[in-house]
Amino acid sequence: MRPFIFSKSSALSQALSKKNNTTQFIAGGTNLVDLMKKNIAQPESLVDITTVLPDKITTNTKSIQIGAMVRNTAITNNATVKAKYPLLAKAILAGASPQIRNMASTGGNLLQRTRCPYFYDITTPCNKRKPGTGCSAMQGQNRMNAIVGYSDQCVAVHPSDMCVALAALDATVTLTTKNNKQENIAFTNFHRLPENLPERDNNLPANALIHSISINENPFNKNYAYVKLRDRDSYAFALVSVAAALQLSGNTIVQARLASGGVAHKPWRWTEAEQYLKGKAATATTFSEAATMITKGLKPLSHNGFKVPLLHGAVETALQNCLVASQ
Repeated sequence: MRPFIFSKSSALSQALSKKNNTTQFIAGGTNLVDLMKKNIAQPESLVDITTVLPDKITTNTKSIQIGAMVRNTAITNNATVKAKYPLLAKAILAGASPQIRNMASTGGNLLQRTRCPYFYDITTPCNKRKPGTGCSAMQGQNRMNAIVGYSDQCVAVHPSDMCVALAALDATVTLTTKNNKQENIAFTNFHRLPENLPERDNNLPANALIHSISINENPFNKNYAYVKLRDRDSYAFALVSVAAALQLSGNTIVQARLASGGVAHKPWRWTEAEQYLKGKAATATTFSEAATMITKGLKPLSHNGFKVPLLHGAVETALQNCLVASQ
């Protein structure tokens, strides 16, 4: 780790004025410190923003707003989240460890970088770490990597569990720009696919900060599930994950939400399958057909073909578990 200058901002405008190409913001630090230890991130200056961003969860009659500095554990313990947005709490509890959740911030969770082993190994080519050098995972050991939405430039996957639930729940990200103005961006448009710019993980404008996340009230607090399949039960990232939620009228699906982690460079919404489920009976056959629709046409890499049947089973299980949640 290289030496760096550390400062703490007392106001948001002050923090924004300090940001440049050699300076990075730090909140919980649960990802950035690892990157600095591995010499992947080498900022000359760190600006502590823990006291200048909102750290409260607020609600109104139509939505919930989660400040960027709210710790992950605080979200899972919040009474409104547990009552009205339980899918979010369930996904967060499936991720990381209690120690990490106690430190990790909401904004930082969205900005965490891939755990692709080639990204972390600075002795190997990686377009995400050093654009133009190549993607070692494309022809290398890629069992953890993408099966959809990738390019020949990058096959990394986004590691967050919380973000999968936020994608399924149609969250909105509120940003504070360098000019201290606020802008909104739909969560499904916040993260990027690699395409020809694999070094860019998201659409956060230069020198901007995440201010908060909001979720509109929705009918998905009764029939929901989060399934995470991984190599071990804790301290492991998803091979495949599925956030599922149903709005039911009797045994008929009124609306459905399906999103996955571990499969793409961003949390992936299965919108075609959601539309297919609408108006169908909530049966094992319907769920199997939706899973087949999702997995048909996927193009796994040389070492992760097992993810396709794994995803099929995870989708079926998640949808079945939605029915269990209502009982």
